[in-house]
Amino acid sequence: MAVALAAAAHGIALESALGGYLHAFAANLISAAVRTVPLGQTDGQRALAALEPAVRRTAEAALAALSLDDVGTSTPLLDWCSLRHETQYTRLFRS
Repeated sequence: MAVALAAAAHGIALESALGGYLHAFAANLISAAVRTVPLGQTDGQRALAALEPAVRRTAEAALAALSLDDVGTSTPLLDWCSLRHETQYTRLFRS
């Protein structure tokens, strides 16, 4: 919701905002992998580049959805738990 609100407030087109959001999501997952498994920075960047077609296809599929019911569901508990992220002892994979 925060990304959608910020994009709307700054006049960023839905297609661009969605692509940027999905790219950032993939980059965050890869960043976690770089820190927790034997995956170096270069291989992390290669993985992100390799995921770009999937990110693009996912954005296109989301834009082609007929209604909000086609996209997914609400995750209020996940959002609530994520609010506690800053105060956890170790934050990686806890929120």
